[in-house]
Amino acid sequence: MQRKVTKAIFPVAGLGTRFLPATKSIPKEIMTLVDRPLIQYAIDEARAAGIKEFIFVTSRGKGALEDYFDHAHELENTLRKSGKDDLLELLRHTNMESGAIAYIRQHKAMGLGHAVWCARRLIGDEPFAVVLTDDVIAGDPPCLQQMIEAHHETGGSMVATMEVPMEKTRSYGVLDIAEDMGAIVRARGMVEKPKENPPSNLAVIGRYILAPTVMENLNKLKQGAGGEIQLTDAIADEIEEGRPVFGLRFRGQRYDCGSKAGFLQATVAFGLARDDLKDEFAEYLHDVIAMRKAAE
Repeated sequence: MQRKVTKAIFPVAGLGTRFLPATKSIPKEIMTLVDRPLIQYAIDEARAAGIKEFIFVTSRGKGALEDYFDHAHELENTLRKSGKDDLLELLRHTNMESGAIAYIRQHKAMGLGHAVWCARRLIGDEPFAVVLTDDVIAGDPPCLQQMIEAHHETGGSMVATMEVPMEKTRSYGVLDIAEDMGAIVRARGMVEKPKENPPSNLAVIGRYILAPTVMENLNKLKQGAGGEIQLTDAIADEIEEGRPVFGLRFRGQRYDCGSKAGFLQATVAFGLARDDLKDEFAEYLHDVIAMRKAAE
């Protein structure tokens, strides 16, 4: 019987240099997509999947991220006195119970694998999830919930995957497929950012459910692509040691909010999905497109 996945690691130690100068003073993870910070989308997805313990791997300068999940008593009291119950309810979803969140410091930027390894003592011998906040996924049910449901049947380790053009595989970890079962594939191997001859066009994106033995692989702290400790390498070690790794073709749309273009695309998509915004926003976008065409 598979143990339930109740812990998730959120690697949020990055400097967010692609979003300077905004990230000079605020963590990238609390930049807002419409009216919710990126980290809130990740937390909501994890909660929907049954995650109970949230482990943030942070670095210096992330105090605002930690404060975001705390109770804002003065603000809450002001809203309560003003009878603004709808806004109070919005705030309630941003609060976390005492003890639900743990913060671990990553003192050196040594890659995603190293960030995950920093949380090893809080994971112990349990399977765990890893959620990358740059990847915002609109899915129903949410992507991590789809993965946990599939993992209950497969066991082992599982990564979220999506098909990308072959010329873009060099930007991703890529699966070498041993067996394609439709929504689920069994991996023969994984290659991090292949420079040539990618084994497939099935790319790994920022959702993982990992066996605790992946932490043992990370204990070796081997440097991989880019001189960093790659999580992909530790997952590939699972396959080499005879333990199963699966990919899930999730149902949903992924937005790369680690890039400016992806962030803007997500803003448009999520804005148009909001009942309170879509009509006015769609009209504006229609006018913008019409003006561009007229100017050509």
